[in-house]
Amino acid sequence: MKTSLKLIFPAIICCSLILFSGCENDDPEPENVPELITKITLKFSPVGGGDVITTTATDPDGEGVQDIQVDGPINLAKEKQYTLTLELINGLYQQGQDGYDVSKEVEEEGEEHQFFFSFSEGIFSSPTGTGNIKDNASSTVGTINYLDEDVNGRPIGLSTSWTTAGVATTGKSFRVILKHQPELKSNTSTSLDGESDLDITFVVNVN
Repeated sequence: MKTSLKLIFPAIICCSLILFSGCENDDPEPENVPELITKITLKFSPVGGGDVITTTATDPDGEGVQDIQVDGPINLAKEKQYTLTLELINGLYQQGQDGYDVSKEVEEEGEEHQFFFSFSEGIFSSPTGTGNIKDNASSTVGTINYLDEDVNGRPIGLSTSWTTAGVATTGKSFRVILKHQPELKSNTSTSLDGESDLDITFVVNVN
């Protein structure tokens, strides 16, 4: 996660104050910062059974110079209902270490996080439209079929439902944004609120 460097300096400052001015021993409140994601996996599981369609994007050096790279298109079947599951990891940790499974952190801190989606019109029969990512404050958005929610009953988006349309199409777009919205997430908050932990666009083919 991005907390490591940001939490070092407050600790140094507090120790200096203890030495020179006798500051209290209370630990500083941890800073609420975005998650660091080095890999996202999209798993489209056909409802009723069938092969799971898996697509990934990776950013092996985290905040380094390399940009996140999509590792392939999303190839879906026509007139098929899918459950989409998102898996996020921070590969700068070892598997099993705290901080590796970012999906778990997003779920546990669901009241501060929400995924938003947009897609080319006509790819899906449900949800219809082009998704719920706002281009600007005045733009309108559609709905997403969220299957999970936070402790306040608001959507998270680690699990969603999608049904493809009956027309074959290639080279269309599917965009995923994860927003970090501490003290901002509400029934009316949008993709314009908070900071983006993730913003990536995939290519979709429906055959």
